[in-house]
Amino acid sequence: MKRIHLFEFEDFAWFPHWLRTSLTRLIVVMHRLLGSGDELAGLIYRALKHTPTPAIVDLCSGSGGPMIEVVNTIRQKHRIQNLTLTLSDLYPNLELAQQINNKPDQPIRYLTTPVDATDVNPAMKGVRTMVGSMHHMRPEVARGILRDAKEQKQPICIFEISDNSFPIWLWWIALPLNFLIPFFITPLVRPLTWQQIVFTYLIPIIPLFFAWDGAVSNARTYTLEDLDTLLDGLYSDDYHWEKGRIVGKAKKLYLLGLPVLK
Repeated sequence: MKRIHLFEFEDFAWFPHWLRTSLTRLIVVMHRLLGSGDELAGLIYRALKHTPTPAIVDLCSGSGGPMIEVVNTIRQKHRIQNLTLTLSDLYPNLELAQQINNKPDQPIRYLTTPVDATDVNPAMKGVRTMVGSMHHMRPEVARGILRDAKEQKQPICIFEISDNSFPIWLWWIALPLNFLIPFFITPLVRPLTWQQIVFTYLIPIIPLFFAWDGAVSNARTYTLEDLDTLLDGLYSDDYHWEKGRIVGKAKKLYLLGLPVLK
């Protein structure tokens, strides 16, 4: 495989929660600026045709990414009014969870207990989504996630906005640009906390971590060829795989796992 498994600070249990949340809120803004919502809505709508359950189970949700926008787009554009969204994470964003779960009239909930993407409760039916998160998984773990979706006959949508097109020894080339990005997009973060402002503009800790984790994400992203390796032996007549590249404001990769309904 081309990918290399360097570490990201967000992966560590000891990483401060407020700092992890600050980084994931920046990622929400990045998805919005890059137009991920509409692209994901199209992919997930296709996946929903392969399940009798009108539900999305989002794994590694962080601060929600584009998924809240996505579910609203699908409900309005494709008329799936009974569509539900369950957000989950190994390190749940409890502030966002409280905000979402306090609105019982909406079809979105955020689980407050940790959910490991490698061990999804079989009772959680619907399209599984992993947005900007599969690159965190080592190959044996990533393959296990894909195998479990296939064995449980649940659709899965993998979506990445990181770009692993640089030569492998140039993975660090994105560091300077990634360091600068938070200075420009932080005003778009919601909610915008004092920690986000102070530790971006006065003590630039957030830009440092954002630069490192962003550059490492590029190096860790599975290329289309890497996905072929992960999928080896997972093809069958009752479960189809589709992978591709979306070219727009950024190079984005996707993988769809689609069970054949009988």
